Amino acid sequence: MPIDVGLIIVLVLAFILLLILFTFVPVMLWISALAAGVKVGIFQLVGMRLRRVIPARVVNPLIKAEKAGLNIELNKLEGHYLAGGNVDRVVNALIAAQRANIELTFERCAAIDLAGRDVLEAVQMSVNPKVIETPFIAGVAMDGIEVKAKARITVRANIDRLVGGAGEDTVIARVGEGIVSTIGSSQDHKAVLENPDMISQTVLSKGLDSGTAFEILSIDIADIDIGKNIGAGLQTDQAEADKKIAQAKAEERRAMAVAHEQEMRAKVEEMRAKVTEAEAEVPMAMADALKSGNLGVMDYMNIQNVSADTDMRTSIGKETKPNDDDGSGNDSGNHI
Repeated sequence: MPIDVGLIIVLVLAFILLLILFTFVPVMLWISALAAGVKVGIFQLVGMRLRRVIPARVVNPLIKAEKAGLNIELNKLEGHYLAGGNVDRVVNALIAAQRANIELTFERCAAIDLAGRDVLEAVQMSVNPKVIETPFIAGVAMDGIEVKAKARITVRANIDRLVGGAGEDTVIARVGEGIVSTIGSSQDHKAVLENPDMISQTVLSKGLDSGTAFEILSIDIADIDIGKNIGAGLQTDQAEADKKIAQAKAEERRAMAVAHEQEMRAKVEEMRAKVTEAEAEVPMAMADALKSGNLGVMDYMNIQNVSADTDMRTSIGKETKPNDDDGSGNDSGNHI
């Protein structure tokens, strides 16, 4: 039987066309949408391909929303995908909100998703509150004793403030500030240990969830402990600092005294030099007095005797000085 070449060529071309059609046009996705009762035209799917939209990323969430009873337009889902949003997560959040009787529109949900927050987690947190545990936060009571407290914060997502609201870090920081101020305003650390709920009540009454994406339901003190005696440590440090200041001032006074002593010694040496210089001029003055007749020979001899007597007394005083006082007040030396 002869082979019809033209028929073979036609079959090959048809196969290639079908291959291109099934590759470029998601026929199976179109069939799935028709089977689910979702009206999606074949040309709409081709248009998605041309707009560089993955049809499955839009059509499958649309099928899910249709089966859940949500009325969402295909163009809105495609527009959210082109804006960089997660279409599947938005649809899941809308379904969860519908089941939980939470009023949430597609536009609001898409805005939350585009803001970078997990909208599905936010809806789940609205139904099932989340517990945030803080690290140990230290505060010092008025008696100087350090008190450490760890808190558990039960929060619920506030969907209306998810866009532009602060996150968990802000809540933890505000609660920590409230704990520190509450402990610091306590007269005694024992009062904090006896009534730890005083901390949670005081902190909770301050409205710390203002401007955040959460609503604080409760603040519970999970653990409380005693730290260091900060007051005693500060007093010790202050005493040590005062001691160093006093030592520095004493050293300054000692240095000034030493300098004053050295200055006085220099003045004494200067005076001694002047006395020595004056004594050197005495013989010349006496000679001039003898020549001029203002000093007689007998006067000169008397001066010499007085000087010799003074030298003798000075010499005797130097020899007998170590034995002059034996502790009883009696002189043991020989005096002339």
